[in-house]
Amino acid sequence: MSWSAAQYTKFENERSRPVRDLLAHLSNTSVAQAVDIGCGPGNSTELLQQRFPDATVAGLDSSADMIAAARKRLPSLHFDIGDISRWVAGDGTFDVILANAVLQWVPDHAALFPALLSRLSPGGSLAVQMPNTLEEAASRLMREIAADGPWSQRLAGLASARVIRHSADWYYRLSRESGSAVDVWITTYLHPLAGAAAVVEWFKGSGLRPYLAALDAAEQSEFVARYRAAVAQAYPAQPDGTLLLPFPRLFIVATRPSG
Repeated sequence: MSWSAAQYTKFENERSRPVRDLLAHLSNTSVAQAVDIGCGPGNSTELLQQRFPDATVAGLDSSADMIAAARKRLPSLHFDIGDISRWVAGDGTFDVILANAVLQWVPDHAALFPALLSRLSPGGSLAVQMPNTLEEAASRLMREIAADGPWSQRLAGLASARVIRHSADWYYRLSRESGSAVDVWITTYLHPLAGAAAVVEWFKGSGLRPYLAALDAAEQSEFVARYRAAVAQAYPAQPDGTLLLPFPRLFIVATRPSG
């Protein structure tokens, strides 16, 4: 099951709110070159361009479907299909590197973050947002269902498809070691969704992907049905039928010295 731009953008307003908040924290006044790594269907790239209208903005994503959607959305911008872990070894520097809800899929953060910081111009900023949901019920239930079913052996180990992330203070220390000024914070969003089925649709665009990709159609249906029932029990509906999905996110803005 590959990345689907259509599935991801079903909740574009909710998914775009964190990147709006992240970009609002950037104090850069002179931005000539900016890049959105892991740009997805271009919603975050569009916001990056709006935040810095005079900058040359580009996007990168490993999914051809996402890049096709981004190019259609923003035909005047340049988008490449590529792997972030290889991109960091490239040439050129940027005044802003945006990584919105993507680095949780890229391994070895101890090496990745310094490499990203090395691609900043003096005074440039690395702006990162990562879901911080591994201990939330919505994520825990995926792992429990994966471990309790006829698919358990095939799905063993898929819980680590998202790489190990560290505490906020770990990212602070790592970024400070490079001499960067660092701002780190965590925000929990409460997304009002139309019941457990909407939560399933949300995670089909992200966290459920690795599990469903390893199953056939019948197994996918059974897995989703179990997950929907478990979500309905874990998150009681409001009187109007709305389900509030708690979604913590970790934010990091690291800025290189200007001199």
